[in-house]
Amino acid sequence: MLNPNFFNTIFVIPILNLLVAFYKLFLLIKLPGAFGFAIIALTAFVRLLFQPFFKKQMETAKKMAELKPHIDRLNEKHKNDKKQLQQEQMKLYQQAGINPASGCLVMIVQIPIFIALYNTLNLFLINGQAVKAIAEVNKVLYASFLKISAVDTWFFGLNLAKTPADGKIWYYLLIPLITGALQYFQTVSMTPPTAAKTDSVEERSGRTESVNKKDGGDDFQKAMNTQMKYLFPLMIGWFAYKLPIGLSLYWNVFSLFSIIQGRKLNPKSKAQMTNQIQKPND
Repeated sequence: MLNPNFFNTIFVIPILNLLVAFYKLFLLIKLPGAFGFAIIALTAFVRLLFQPFFKKQMETAKKMAELKPHIDRLNEKHKNDKKQLQQEQMKLYQQAGINPASGCLVMIVQIPIFIALYNTLNLFLINGQAVKAIAEVNKVLYASFLKISAVDTWFFGLNLAKTPADGKIWYYLLIPLITGALQYFQTVSMTPPTAAKTDSVEERSGRTESVNKKDGGDDFQKAMNTQMKYLFPLMIGWFAYKLPIGLSLYWNVFSLFSIIQGRKLNPKSKAQMTNQIQKPND
């Protein structure tokens, strides 16, 4: 269950200790639904810990969206010279002060944390108060005062260890709907607004073939954005229906943080990027 491997030692066990510490703290102050609040506190702690990475990721995505008209002009101008195109693109990125690969690096950093969080919550919620699960948890706690004898998974009338599929109660079935809706709003809030097109290929050259190619690329991107906007929330909602409610609680708190951050970053004026870069020479 908690095998002494590299991943568990570096990621899962520290997060597990943090979750138990929050749980014991809330039990100490006699807070109702202590385990649910421990999940919320753990999610908030991890989200705030990685706040600089998330902010960098969103700012990079926003700048990339605002650079798109300039990239389109470069693609048209140097479509027959790939080497020159790459050089001009890198120059444009440098002028804008961004690294296109940084978004991928941020995602790579997040992946082990997300897996560790899932494994930690899964350990408690799927096994519930099973003696074997509690014994395994106690073995890897850093201090003896953190040891637990049981976990109360009830949180405001909801059993966090139960799935909506097993609950068969109307308010349990609201959980996947809420989770899917929050995921939708998270996707919308974190999607950078599309920069207005300037000096488009059609206006500059009037060549129908180039415009058709460009439109085809835009249509593909729009289709991908639509899938992320609608299909991903449906998929997350389905997972929330089949998995313990405690995991949905973690996911929903995380989504709320992302929605708030997205609303703070995206309304910024698009003119900021235009002022930072020089237009490519036509």
